[in-house]
Amino acid sequence: MHVRVATEAGSSDTPNEDRVVVGTDLLVVVDGATARTDTGCVHGTAWYSDHLADAVLRYRHLGPSAALAAGIRRTAQRHSRTCDLDHPGSPSGSVGIVQVDGDQLRYLVLGDVTVVIDTGAGEFVVVDDRVSRIASTERAAADELPIGSKGKKAALARMKRAELAARNRAGGYWIAAGDPAVVDQALTGAVPLAGVRRGAILTDGAARAVSTFALYDWAGVLDLLATAGPHALVNEVRAAESQDVRGTRWPRNKTSDDATVAYFAGFPNEARRSVGDGGA
Repeated sequence: MHVRVATEAGSSDTPNEDRVVVGTDLLVVVDGATARTDTGCVHGTAWYSDHLADAVLRYRHLGPSAALAAGIRRTAQRHSRTCDLDHPGSPSGSVGIVQVDGDQLRYLVLGDVTVVIDTGAGEFVVVDDRVSRIASTERAAADELPIGSKGKKAALARMKRAELAARNRAGGYWIAAGDPAVVDQALTGAVPLAGVRRGAILTDGAARAVSTFALYDWAGVLDLLATAGPHALVNEVRAAESQDVRGTRWPRNKTSDDATVAYFAGFPNEARRSVGDGGA
């Protein structure tokens, strides 16, 4: 079947911290969490996203939850000798997975990645928004300040510290980091494969098209992806961001975020890494 991917860094000054991998029956998107504080790690977020995505693909035969747990464990082992994995700011990432399993399409969402599936009867949307419920006071204070203004960076650091205090603990939010036990908190399920027409996994930087800018509803997003492709959606997000560089109309943490879209109207027929907007 067919998969098309677009991924673009939010800034030319920093590496893209999103990753996408495509396997015979599996599609994985990792959205690395922006580091605004110390991490206790010699590796960056992009390193973590890259190794986690590849590790999940390696264990795809186990199914989404077990593959993610094994991927987190393997990635932790790769840097446990050089890094403090118990540090509250250690590299982490949100994860979205879809996988064909017999006559079902299984999905997993951990963190604020969005999975949307067109079942023929409507769009089935899964997003873990628990992080957006954390640090509400600090988030509101940061949103009041224009991007690039004096104090915005400090406000975002305060918000990040409040978020990290609630990371991977009861009453907070859950994200892939160093402990595979967080997979128990992922949003998981399955839909009948026979009814699946198309779908997509989007990082929050791409989901801004719906969640922040209200350019489309989810049906409209899938229509655009089907006709113009994932790059068209990223370009429209970038156009909206450019109209509000300071974030005064649409408050947000930064003008542009890393944006990744993986659109499927089926699934790939050979294991391979997918880069750019094209078939896999």
